[in-house]
Amino acid sequence: MQFRHMATGLVVILSLAGCQRTAYDNASYSQPAPLTAQPVPSVQGGQLPPPSGASQFPAAPTATAPVAGGQPGAMAANAMDVTKESMVGSWRVNGSCDMFLTLTNLGSGSRGGTRGCVGELTAMGSWEVSGKQVILKDRSGNQIGSVYKTADNAFSGQTNTGQPISLSR
Repeated sequence: MQFRHMATGLVVILSLAGCQRTAYDNASYSQPAPLTAQPVPSVQGGQLPPPSGASQFPAAPTATAPVAGGQPGAMAANAMDVTKESMVGSWRVNGSCDMFLTLTNLGSGSRGGTRGCVGELTAMGSWEVSGKQVILKDRSGNQIGSVYKTADNAFSGQTNTGQPISLSR
């Protein structure tokens, strides 16, 4: 029995001996010596060989047919009625990026934005419903494009510069 008490006491003493405060004393701490510079080989200049394989530039995108009338904001004759509430949520734009529309007021419209889009759509900051159209605006409130409802959960239109826009869920 006495051996057990002695062993327990020894374990307690050893565990307490391992508990000591470790802190740096600023007086005993010194900065390491700076590294010495290494030699660098000389830089050579010259003309690169031409790229092998395909053309230097990718093929230009093909133009799609403009919206009826060819003017930004022009609607097709078969445009369906649209409500602001039906637009709220996430939309896939041109099959390649996302548009998010909320009912939070922002200026004369509602807050909205895009992720992963290119062109004018990167500046989208708000939107509003006007008749059968959904007007897309930049962060300053200027119209950058519009879409109209072509089917349930499908919209079509273009930006002011003619970039086609198709929204789908």
